[in-house]
Amino acid sequence: MTGSGGGRAIGDEWPAEIDTSVAHPARVYDYYLGGVTNFEVDRVAAEHAAAVHPGGLETVRAGVRSNRAFLVRAVQWLAGEAGVRQFLDIGSGIPSSDDVHATAQRTAPDCRIVYVDNDPIVLAHAHELSSTPEGAVESIQGDLRDPDSILERASATLDLRRPVAVMLVGILHFFPPADDPYGIVRRLLAAVPSGSYLVVGHLASDIHAEEMAEVARRFTEMTNERWVLRSNAEVARFFDGLHLVEPGVVQIDQWRPLDGPEPVLPPEGRVNPLHVGVARKP
Repeated sequence: MTGSGGGRAIGDEWPAEIDTSVAHPARVYDYYLGGVTNFEVDRVAAEHAAAVHPGGLETVRAGVRSNRAFLVRAVQWLAGEAGVRQFLDIGSGIPSSDDVHATAQRTAPDCRIVYVDNDPIVLAHAHELSSTPEGAVESIQGDLRDPDSILERASATLDLRRPVAVMLVGILHFFPPADDPYGIVRRLLAAVPSGSYLVVGHLASDIHAEEMAEVARRFTEMTNERWVLRSNAEVARFFDGLHLVEPGVVQIDQWRPLDGPEPVLPPEGRVNPLHVGVARKP
């Protein structure tokens, strides 16, 4: 069994390719959310990084819950006011009760959602996802470094001739300049029509700068994934050529806080160190 602090038993239920000796961002995030689909190595990494912040684990969990609240607000707005019926959520993570499909289909039951993640444990939970009869939910294993493969497989569920909301919430900070993240985003958006949307949530380099640099260093060391922080201006570059939805690219708790779940403020009046934005393809 896994150690104290939650988690699932390690056994035949997990796909053989899951490496339980190295922390994985999806499982670390699950631990921060209070989930149980994580291993001792993930919890050690999560707590080691959280120790950098005043308030420790409580501070980080506030930021993670605020990130999830933003995702819900954005999806509610997209499925409601914007009328979007298709969502491509890349870097979706381990399923939880307020995922994209649950949020979107509460607003519009005919929404179709494709989840993409590179952690096989996420796919192991795909059977837990249920859709409304009018809509559809599918999960595929894929890597954002190969957007063409993702688009090809997603097209089995999504009609890429109709608007799609491309969700990149909490994934682009794993992509250093050498991976050309701006080019990857352009390739994704080139494949979807006018009226599609891009949603980005990204760890900030210009909020609690010294703390966040140390957090990124620790996570890079413990997950074998390079964590790259970006400033507000650098995050805004992902939206070049698009029409930003008000209030633009902002600190996460400032994005339409009255349109859904309220932001989860960190202890001691601190600011959650994430930049977010939503924009429409003209």
